[in-house]
Amino acid sequence: MTYPRELIDPIIAKNNEFDLEGFVFGNGDFSPEIMLIGEAPGEVEIRTGVPFTGRAGKELDKTLAIAGLTRDQVYITSVVRSRPFGHKTKIDRAGHTVQKRPNRLPKPQEILLHAPLLDYEISQVKPKLIVALGGCALKRLIDNKMTISASHGRLWRGPIKQLGADGKYEASPQDYTIFPTFHPAAIFYNRKIESDLIADWEQLKEILASKSY
Repeated sequence: MTYPRELIDPIIAKNNEFDLEGFVFGNGDFSPEIMLIGEAPGEVEIRTGVPFTGRAGKELDKTLAIAGLTRDQVYITSVVRSRPFGHKTKIDRAGHTVQKRPNRLPKPQEILLHAPLLDYEISQVKPKLIVALGGCALKRLIDNKMTISASHGRLWRGPIKQLGADGKYEASPQDYTIFPTFHPAAIFYNRKIESDLIADWEQLKEILASKSY
């Protein structure tokens, strides 16, 4: 998706005030029934310019297949469009000091900075169903107090958070249907969620088949 320059240029310019790099555009069908919202791009995505092309992308493709979906049937984006990175010093095998910039979670100020982009995408795509991939997307869309562990696999319907003219979040005038599930990368850190993750996408397949959204 392309964005109005007056929307995107100020955001990219302010990226320099944070530890953010690059920019990845949303990708996929521009008039889908389903929109997937992740957290933020990683190093691989910044290189390819395509959402979910790293290790997490392979897991996402597997879960999409469980629901009978492919990438060209959905629109994929993220809460933050640039890569949040940290700073880490390591000693390599030769004893040299190496500076690393690992991926990290987006900070609230970074999510707020990129909020107009997500609001714009949702308004343009007009999805019938939004799949929130992980806690970051869930909190951005609905409520900071909600958790994936308590909410995954169940449909939620109501107004979502969007940025108001005063720079603060407000409730959207229309309702949306949200299906929260785990971020694909979560399985790398906690294999115990694998059965729940699979069950969520099987549940989504049933929801899509019955049109109960």
